[in-house]
Amino acid sequence: MARHESLTRISIVNAEFFAYHGVRADEKSLGGRFQIDVDLLYSATSAVVSDNINDTINYEEVLYLVNEIMSGEPYDLIETLAYDIANGLLERFAIARQATTRVRKLNVPIQQVMDYVEAEYTAIHENA
Repeated sequence: MARHESLTRISIVNAEFFAYHGVRADEKSLGGRFQIDVDLLYSATSAVVSDNINDTINYEEVLYLVNEIMSGEPYDLIETLAYDIANGLLERFAIARQATTRVRKLNVPIQQVMDYVEAEYTAIHENA
């Protein structure tokens, strides 16, 4: 009989940042609003048994890493932001099997009415 392992998903939804990312010079000088979603899949068995924050993915540390990237050097593309956030999370949290990030630019500087433009990227741990 096949052995199955259960995975837990922890999600952060609509974390908002004011940052200076974009292709245009005015985006880099004036900045704009961004929202970030993060979904992390991992085995939470140890954390469930111990009820100890050290055995799980601390979402405060996730937000700290996202903030470091969002407030760091400017990126041209939201796709690159999504990629770097997802891969940074897999590097930081060894128990994470998969990280999906969605980066939304809320104030898109084009002549079109829309809520936002979004890039989504999923990184899968090599040993998953």
